[in-house]
Formats: sequence, structure tokens, C-alpha cells
Amino acid sequence: MKREEEGGAGMDNTIFSFTEALASSAPTPGGGGAAGLIAALGASLGAMAARISAKKRDTAELAERCEALRLRALALIEADEEAFLPLSAAYRLPKDAPNRAETLRRAALDACQPGVNLLLLCAEAADVLAALREKASPLLLSDVGCAAAACRAALLCAAMNVYVNTKPCSGDAEAARLNALAESALQAALPKLEDTELQILLRLRDGNDG
Repeated sequence: MKREEEGGAGMDNTIFSFTEALASSAPTPGGGGAAGLIAALGASLGAMAARISAKKRDTAELAERCEALRLRALALIEADEEAFLPLSAAYRLPKDAPNRAETLRRAALDACQPGVNLLLLCAEAADVLAALREKASPLLLSDVGCAAAACRAALLCAAMNVYVNTKPCSGDAEAARLNALAESALQAALPKLEDTELQILLRLRDGNDG
């Protein structure tokens, strides 16, 4: 079957290949890579809304910030895969392998870092999109709302990926620190992203351009 038939005539080969790999039985890419892509999509929508709005409104700086977030999110897709491979190898070690517990602990904690970085990225995106909600053209509010929804999903996915990797390290001080970072980012960013989504949804539904 041709790619055009499977993915649609407008489907970019990179996107098609990534989702095909994601759907395969290979361990990577996985949830962390998907979270990075989702965050990149959210940042891309924010950048578009800010760039178009900049023609009449003061949103050029917000466009630059969204673009920087987009590039960082894309980089985290690869970083997540690279961080997971040693962890996958550690899980395959025989139960009686020398230093297996320490190898697994170190690999698990290292695998958390892309997720932590993505949490911090989404927290920054929450602030940018909240500001863009007030400045974007009314015709682009739906894009800002979609951006916030995407970043909220990425935030939750990133937190789950941190928690699943700290799970084998129960009682470890470093694992506790990473869990605390994840919780802090969730507490800071989740309400902001939800508020941006909800406020835009209500404005669009009720016909109030604010």
C-alpha cells in the first residue's frame, strides 16, 4: 500500500514514520516521545496564532517564545528515546546480575530527565498561552485554546513518565526530588492551562470576543 493511501496525500513522511514507529511493538518511541510531539504541536499552534496576530497586536515576543518552546519540545522526543534505551537494557539484566539494582536505579532516574524538562517546558507554555489568550486576534482564539489543550495533555503525559520511572526507586532521595519537581510543575501549570482552555471555550461558545 502506498503511503498516500495509508496516511493521506498531505501526510508528511516524518509524521507518518513517527506514528508508525509509535504504533509498533518496539519500546521506543513511547509515551515520552509522544508527549514531546504533543507539546511541540501546542507550541506550534501558539506560534502561528501569535505571528498572525502580530500584524495588528503586540504578540511578536510571544511568537518567539512559542517557537523556542517548539524546538525544545522536538529535541526532547529524541532525548526521551536516548534516555530510555539504557533503562530498557537494565530491565533485561538477569535478576542475579552483579549491581543490577544500582544499574536499574541509575537508568530509571536518568530516564526521568526528559520528562522533567518537558514538565518545565509546559509550565512555561502555560504562562505564554495565558498571555496570548488576552492578545491574540479573536479569530485565532480557537488555536490558542487548542494549544493550551495540547500542552496540558503533554504536561500530564510527562508527569506520568516521571512517576513510572521513579517507581522502581521507592525510598530513594533522588527519586523523591524528581517526584516533587513533577508535582510542583503540575500544581503550577495545570490550573493555568485548564483556565486558558475553559475561558476560550466559553468565549467561543457564548459568542463573547472579550
